Amino acid sequence: MSSMEQIKGVLDTVLGLNGRSAAFEASTPLLGHLPELDSMAVVGILTALEEQFGIAVDDDEISAETFETLGSLTTFVDQKLAGA
Repeated sequence: MSSMEQIKGVLDTVLGLNGRSAAFEASTPLLGHLPELDSMAVVGILTALEEQFGIAVDDDEISAETFETLGSLTTFVDQKLAGA
């Protein structure tokens, strides 16, 4: 399973999207477009991503651009996995 598919699963679970994330594409806007995605949800998503992928995310690594689209979030996770 690709990292994007795994991230869609995390979003679906943490945000309670009831399967809506299955239709998300890389260009799907997240922050500011999903009412479920507020500041508290961001924390939950980051925690779930850390657990799912075995990565550690520092507070200073996160910006609004990270959560702009599914693609930007996937790129962030892929870079963390690559050790960048």
